Amino acid sequence: MGRRREKGGRVDGLEVKLPSFFRCPISLEVMRSPVSLCTGVTYDRDSIQRWLDSGHRTCPATRLPLPSPVHLVPNLTLRRLIHLWSTPHLLPPPSFPEDLLLDLRSSSSDPLPLLDRLSAFFSSPATDDAQKDRLASSVHFAPALVSRVVDDNAGLQALRATVRVLALVLGMDSGRELAISTLIADLDGSVSALLKVLKSGGGAEEYRIDAATVLESILSSPSCDSERRILIVEKPDLFPELVRLIDPPDRVDPAAADAGLRCLLAAAKGRHARAGMARAGAVPAIARALTAAELPASTAERALKAMEAAARSAEGRAAVCEAAEACVGAVMGRVLKVGREGREAAVAVLWAACVAAEDRRAREAVAGSRGGAAKILVVMQGGCSPAAAGMAGELLRVFKVDAKSCSVGYDTKTTHIMPY
Repeated sequence: MGRRREKGGRVDGLEVKLPSFFRCPISLEVMRSPVSLCTGVTYDRDSIQRWLDSGHRTCPATRLPLPSPVHLVPNLTLRRLIHLWSTPHLLPPPSFPEDLLLDLRSSSSDPLPLLDRLSAFFSSPATDDAQKDRLASSVHFAPALVSRVVDDNAGLQALRATVRVLALVLGMDSGRELAISTLIADLDGSVSALLKVLKSGGGAEEYRIDAATVLESILSSPSCDSERRILIVEKPDLFPELVRLIDPPDRVDPAAADAGLRCLLAAAKGRHARAGMARAGAVPAIARALTAAELPASTAERALKAMEAAARSAEGRAAVCEAAEACVGAVMGRVLKVGREGREAAVAVLWAACVAAEDRRAREAVAGSRGGAAKILVVMQGGCSPAAAGMAGELLRVFKVDAKSCSVGYDTKTTHIMPY
């Protein structure tokens, strides 16, 4: 006869210890979504993601360096073991019968109560991951949601609530590609609806973040080929709204800026898209965001990579040169406060303006930056790629340091080879 475990970790009155490897090495709590790094150590997804988002590029337990990009591999075996062990200890999770999904597709019913239940279901920590996966993977789930997204008669409130659920699902392992492929099946309708949410105001920042998150997932998917990508980036509102998310009129919201930059980077895959970014004012907007003290290192690194992407176009280089003092100041202020990819992106931005464009304003701004030569030298000697080291070397020629007066000037005679 099997023994029944009771709450509190007891079996027939005997104490049952929690296996130590069920706990996340960072939070020391039981893992809900265990993922493994290449070092072999497993962490709870939320905890390791916060570690990475704070700018760290090492394994917390082993201190070994991590490759870029960092891949989080779901540890399905451990998740199943934790589920089997802990099921008797869990509070009853929110339930959502699949047959109620049919009501989402009905034009005669108010979808908001159901959407609110779905949002609670996927965001609640009391809901078991296996239940979330089962619902998200249902063949009825994504079509029911997307039918609401592309419904021309849907009100803005219902549309926002639907996009919120989609953003939650796209943050999971299961159901993600099914949801994306369903959105892509009616790409024009899906993107137009997402842009409608992105353009909305009235204190709707969290919904605008959701819309940018869904757009970024579509653009990053292998299912989004070049033809579909062009359809998205040619939407006239896309880049201006992402710029507004990154650089609002009042103050930078770190979460909104991060979502906007992620989407901007996912969109910036071709010359046409990079030129569109620049024309929408992405370069000065990113420069202003970089100066915000509340912007975390991981978001600042994305900002530098986005500015570097824009600078690969003639329009982007012109924008950097036009706002040379602001751009150079912002880049120099962050160059040593980000990871390797961010440092290399910073060097590429400065190289594009000073060497590729040979712009006098950019050269003067770089040459006049305090400690600029030392910062470029640190990047050059810090294990950067050969291409970045070459650009850094050419940038150092911009500086002429007089050992006697320590005055800094710039050299207009440089030779270079375009790396892209």
